[in-house]
Formats: sequence, C-alpha cells, structure tokens
Amino acid sequence: MLFRVQTDNIDLLRAQFAAYSKQIPLLYFILCTNTLATAWTFGPLAPRWLCIYFPAALCLFCVIRWLWWWGTRGAALSDAKIIMQTRLTTHLAVALTLVFTIWGLFLYPYGDPYARGQVVFYMALTLIGCVFCLMHLRPAALGVTVTANIPFILFFFFEGHSSLKAISVNLALVSVAMIIILLTYSRDFARLVASQGKTRRLSDENFRIANLDSLTGLANRRWFFAELHRQQASAAASGRSFAVGIIDLDGFKPVNDTYGHATGDRVLTEAAQRIQGACGAGVILSRLGGDEFGFLVESNPAPEDLRALGSAINDVISLPFSIGGSHAPLGCSIGVAFYPQSAATADVLFERADYALYYAKRHQRGQMVIFSTEHEEQIRSHSVIERALLSADLDTELSMVFQPIINLTTGQTVAMEGLARWQSPALGAIPPDQFIAIAERAGLVRSVTKALLKKALAAAITWPDSVRISFNLSAHDLSDAESVVQIIALVNRSGINPKRIDFEITETAMTHDFQQAYAAVRTLKAMGAGVSLDDFGTGFSSLSHVHRLPLDKIKVDRSFITDLVRNPISLKIVKSLTALCTDMGLDCIVEGVETEAQLAILRDLGCTLAQGYYFARPMPAEAVMDYLDDAERKRA
Repeated sequence: MLFRVQTDNIDLLRAQFAAYSKQIPLLYFILCTNTLATAWTFGPLAPRWLCIYFPAALCLFCVIRWLWWWGTRGAALSDAKIIMQTRLTTHLAVALTLVFTIWGLFLYPYGDPYARGQVVFYMALTLIGCVFCLMHLRPAALGVTVTANIPFILFFFFEGHSSLKAISVNLALVSVAMIIILLTYSRDFARLVASQGKTRRLSDENFRIANLDSLTGLANRRWFFAELHRQQASAAASGRSFAVGIIDLDGFKPVNDTYGHATGDRVLTEAAQRIQGACGAGVILSRLGGDEFGFLVESNPAPEDLRALGSAINDVISLPFSIGGSHAPLGCSIGVAFYPQSAATADVLFERADYALYYAKRHQRGQMVIFSTEHEEQIRSHSVIERALLSADLDTELSMVFQPIINLTTGQTVAMEGLARWQSPALGAIPPDQFIAIAERAGLVRSVTKALLKKALAAAITWPDSVRISFNLSAHDLSDAESVVQIIALVNRSGINPKRIDFEITETAMTHDFQQAYAAVRTLKAMGAGVSLDDFGTGFSSLSHVHRLPLDKIKVDRSFITDLVRNPISLKIVKSLTALCTDMGLDCIVEGVETEAQLAILRDLGCTLAQGYYFARPMPAEAVMDYLDDAERKRA
C-alpha cells in the first residue's frame, strides 16, 4: 500500500503531480552532477566501461528525461495521463536507484580509501537529494530509500571494518528516520490538499449561491451584469454584435397580491422554466429580480431572430398558469438593445434595453420593442426635459387647470378635477403626459406632486363647499408612508376640509406595490378624503383591486367613450361597468364625453357623473368661479 500509486483521490494525485513535476528536473541534475564527479575520481582507477561508458549512458538517459519534463511543463494533462506518468515516474525512480546503486557498489572495490569515501558520500548525498525531490510522491521516495539503502547497509555491515559497520548502522537508523519523515510529510500534504479542496468547493458553492437565483434556479442579477460586461468586452475585441433583452411579466403583481407570495413564487418558477425552454441554445437567461428577467443573445443575432424569440416567449407565457382551482392569464413585455448599434458600453446598453421595455409597457404592452433611433431621439428629448425639471422653479413654472365633473341628473357641477400644466421658460409648454412620466423615471414626481397639490388646494378653498377637488396621485406618491404623511400635512395646512377632496389613483399605483398602496389608501380615507380609481378597465385584473380597496368612485377610461356611438362592444363594456358600480355601491364617473349623442347614451345607461369637452374644457383657477356662477345660472 505504501509503495503503490493511489488513484482513488484524483485531486490529491493532481496536487502531487503538480508538486513533484517541478522537482524532477532538479533530481536529474543531482544525479548527473554527482555521477560525473564520482566517475571523474575513478577515471584512473577503474575500467573505462565502468567509469566512462556506463555513467555516460546513465547521464544521457537522465538528460533525455530532463528535456521531456522541461518540454511538458505547464501542459494540461488528463487524469489518465497523470496516473500513467506518476506510475512511470515511480517505476523509473526505483529502477534508476537500483542501477546507480549497483554501479556504485561495482566502483567501490577499485578505489583507494579516499575514492571509497567518495562513493559513500556519493550515495548518501544523492539519496538525500533524490528523496527530497520525490517527497510529494510517497511510493517513489520510499522505493528510492529502500532500494538504495538496503544494499549499502548490508554491503558495509559485512565488509568487516568496524567503521563501515558503524556507517551501516547509522545509515539504517537515518533511513528509518527518513521513512518516518516521508510518511508524516505525505500525510500532512494529503490533509493540506483535502483542506484546500474543501475550501475551494466551499468557495465554488459560495460563488454559485452568490450568482444563483434561489427561487428559479437561474443566474441572478449579479451574474447577469458580470456576463454582460464580459460579452461586451469580447464583442469589442472580436468585432461581433450581440443583444441584451429584458422581460417583464404583465399581470403578475395582481396574481401575487391576490393569491399570496407562495402562489406568486410558483408562478415565477414556472414562468422561468417556460422562458428558458423558449430561449434554447445561444441565449443566456437570468432573473433580474421580482418578475423581471434578462437575457443575452450571442453571435450576431438578426432583428428577425429576436422577434421570433420574443414571439416564442410571449406564446409560452400567454398560456394559463394554474393557481389552485383557477388559472391566471399572464403576458410579457420585452425590451431589446443591440451592441454596438444601440450603445458602446455595457451599462448604457442595458439602459437602452430598459428604455425599450418601458416603451413597450406604455405603448405596446405584451410585445417586444427593439431600441431604435427614434427611441434615442426620445431619450435625448427626455434628457432635456429632465434637466429642465431639475433646474425648474416648480412653484412658479407649474400650474393647475380644472375640468368640471357634472351630475347628469341635476346638471350640477359636483367637482373639479385638477390637471397639471408646466410652462418651462426654456422649452415652452410641456404636455403633462410627458413631464409627469419623466418626473417619475427621474425620481422627481414627489416634488412635482407637492407643488401641484398646494396650488390645487389653494384654488379649491375659494370654491363653494359643495364643489369637491379631484387630484391625481402617482404610484410614487403612494410608495412609502413618509410621502403619504407629507400629503396629509399639505392638506392640513391648506385649511380645506379633507372631505371635499378626492384623490385619484391609477391601477399602476396598485400594481407597483399593492400592500403599501392599500395602506396609503386606508390612511387617506381615515383623514376623510375620498379615493377614486382612475382609468378603470385599461389595466390587468382591475376587479381584484376594486373589491379589495376601500374606494368611493370609479372613473371609466375615455377610450371606451370615443367610439361609444358606433361600436357595440364599447357600449356593452360601459353598460357592464356602470352596472358593476351600482351593484358595489360606488359612484361611476365617465370621462371623455364630447358629443350630445354620447351623453344621451350614457343617460340611457343610467350614468350619473361625467366629464369631458362637451361640458367644458380645462380652465385656469381664476376662471373657475365665473364658470360655476354661469353654470348655476344656466341650471336655474
């Protein structure tokens, strides 16, 4: 067992090979120099074949082996090759030791006392040097020790001279000590390798955990960005292109909020498996967080390849997800950017893909959008608007206009909805659908909301108590308790009765973080304010929010009113929504009324509240009282 090469622990064998292979050239150097020195001494004393030809042949063999080892340094060898070389080295070590020992014993009788002493010195020095070179290969080191020492110990012991007997005993004792040292060193080396292996495995596991999404089994956000930077560097060096994409599940947050996180996790896991199955080879998929996934497509993908991939992903995601006793329909929006067409750096490339996703969710929900020059121009335009917002005097530049909400039964103006306006000194009038969205992306919307709410409340306090003020809040305004507290503080400082205020929230605010939004709505209701759900019918799973939120009103989106007269489907939708509000005890406000024909249909359907250009266009604050007086006169 001690003299056999162990092949059951390949990690240890590889470590031994790496260590002793660096020492083998030194071993052959020691053999050659010591052999040549001894042969030189015995040149005048021994036969030529014994002191010249034979040692020359041995040294030539050593040089050949030295050249072989030198030529294979740094080469990556297979496990089988390493096993073969280790066994060969062990056998050669024992064989060479036997040959050099026999040569030394043959030389010994020809020498004078000094020459014989050199043979002893030669054997001892060479043995120690070779054993040290082979310490990492226990079978070879033990084989060399035993093969060299036993013949010399016996030879010197029976030589007859007392000093030689002492040398043989000394050599025997030193040999035992060397064997103990070899065994100890071999054991410690094996423990060190095992410890390093354990540390390496632990490090690999930590690396795997740090770069793996524990829920889906996909690579995580950290790994994705590391791979994105690696892909960008590789593509820049080789001149190839690649694509980065972001997938966002549409309709997942309502499922998560309605059925709980355990069900949401199961849906996410299944969605990840479906997306991975649709991606196939050449696509690197990761989970970025929440219901967002990222992917990289290597090797010069064409736009049509990406569109085919997007279609395949949409097809598998659109299949129903089983959630207990029912099924949840989901969709997904995808944003894609190409390197180097869209951006030259990894971080900017991801931002471009993120913008394409943002565009898809706002304008082409459920589809793939590839970042284009048009989007680049929009980003530049948005950057200009964002810089103007950052430097704007919001209290001066922002203003409110107001549009009435009419009771169709009495004709009375029951409320005025505040609509934001921005007149930039540098850019002129910026539409609210532009600057509000940009303010949300730039993290400025809370400051915008505060400035607008102060103006809306300052205007409303001058109106009759019977006229309410309706004010829009964004998802970011409801995203944390501090923001809600600041809104309440503004209301309290204004002096207006909170019961005259309706805060309009969109379904986007609900899906952003339902639990926080729910808490915010409860807080606003506790203050006495009303809460309306704006743009009802345009989002995902609106009914799940309606029955879970303490709402007062629902506003039917204007998109259903535009073709109300011509499209029977729109008529059925509005009729159903009106009936739903009646059954749930909620007021229903219909937006976008522009014609007498639309108004007539809405009255026939039993709608009681409406707003739109038919009644009045948005007006500045100073015109509201004149409008109210005039409307009251007409109504009377």
